[in-house]
Amino acid sequence: MPAIRNQIRELRGARSITQQELADKVGVTRQTVIAMEQDKYSPSLETAFKVAQALGVTLEQCFQYDPHGKR
Repeated sequence: MPAIRNQIRELRGARSITQQELADKVGVTRQTVIAMEQDKYSPSLETAFKVAQALGVTLEQCFQYDPHGKR
């Protein structure tokens, strides 16, 4: 099953941004950020763009599509 992988935890940590701060910037709950970081939730395209923008990176730097990955 294809999967979306992300670098949210690493990017957030490098910027010293808490899960709550990122959630507030993106307009989602902290639980949503946790689920994204654990690859348990693939955000909508709009939310993915907001996450990347909040972290100051491109969408491709934040999210990667793995056609052979498993959730």
